[in-house]
Amino acid sequence: MKTFVSTAALILSLTAAGAVSAQPKEVAGDLKGGLDWAVAAPQGASWTLDCRFRPVTLRGVYQNRMQVSGTGPQRGNLPTDNGSCTLTKTGGDGNVGVALVKDGKPTAAGSTGAAPAVINVF
Repeated sequence: MKTFVSTAALILSLTAAGAVSAQPKEVAGDLKGGLDWAVAAPQGASWTLDCRFRPVTLRGVYQNRMQVSGTGPQRGNLPTDNGSCTLTKTGGDGNVGVALVKDGKPTAAGSTGAAPAVINVF
């Protein structure tokens, strides 16, 4: 009986560890609510977007950051009504820009690649 308990405990702990490691480390895509975001890269420039926001629980994980990389335009939502985003051009030709929209009012910034574009909406 003691062996069974030890084996069962091991299986439960491995299952729990697997569930924790399987949780997403980044948030991306269309999250309902919060601020809309959009990246413009009309000439195919590649970029990374790093946004921080008020902590929330998403998919069972406490998070306050979203990281997305892409080429060309892309859109999504932050999970809260506030945020600070940094857009960095990582390659390609052309300029990149980012906007956050709160209450129908956009706040935007752009970058030629020399320095990242930073916006804050609170």
